[in-house]
Amino acid sequence: MVSFNMEHSDSEIPFPLSAITEAFENLSEKVKGIKNGSTGHLRLDNFCEIASLVSVLFRCLGLAFKFAEMEYVAKLHALVDASKTFQTLQDIIDHDVANYTVKTSGSNSRNLRRVRQGLDLVRAIFEQLLSTSDSYLKEVASTAYAEVCAPYHTWAVRTAVYAGMYTLPTREQLFLKLNETEQSAEKKMRRYISASLPIIEYIDKLYLSRNIVLDW
Repeated sequence: MVSFNMEHSDSEIPFPLSAITEAFENLSEKVKGIKNGSTGHLRLDNFCEIASLVSVLFRCLGLAFKFAEMEYVAKLHALVDASKTFQTLQDIIDHDVANYTVKTSGSNSRNLRRVRQGLDLVRAIFEQLLSTSDSYLKEVASTAYAEVCAPYHTWAVRTAVYAGMYTLPTREQLFLKLNETEQSAEKKMRRYISASLPIIEYIDKLYLSRNIVLDW
C-alpha cells in the first residue's frame, strides 16, 4: 500500500532543494533507462513520491502560488490513490484512452498533465532565477507562470495569481527558507533543470504517442 506525506514541512526536510534535486536526478536516470530499453515503464507510486517533494517549493513562494500548490497537491493525492490500482504512468493514460476520459475533469490523465505542469513551472522559475540577479521575484515568477500555466488557467485564476505576485519573498528570503546560499542554490537549480527535462519529455511523449495533442 502506498503511504507517504505529500505536504512535507520544512522541519521534515531541512534542505528541501537538495532532496528535490537528488530525487529528480534518480528519477531522470530511470527515464533514461526506459529510453534505452534497460528498464521497464515508470512506476506511478515512485513518480508520486518524488513529485510530492515539489510542494515545499510552492509553499516557500507564498500566497502568489497558493493556488498552484493547492492544485498540485490535490492532483497528486488523486494519482496516489490511482497508484493502488494502476502500476505505471502508461497504465493510467491507456485506461482513460480506452474509456474516452483523457481530458475529462478529474481523470487520472488530466491529473498527471497538471502535475507535469507543476514540475515544468518549477523548471521555468529556476531558469528565470538563474537569468537575473534581481532581488525581487515578481518578474521572475510572472514570466515563468505566463510560459507554463497561464494558457491553461481561467481569467479569474490568472488575475488572482498576478495580484499575488506582490507578496512574493525576495530572492534572499527564498534561499533562506530553502536553507541555501546563492551559490549552493544556483548549482542545485541547474541540476533540477537538467534532471526534470527528460522526465517532462517522457510524460509528454506518453500523450503524443497516443495522438493526444497537448493543448489543454
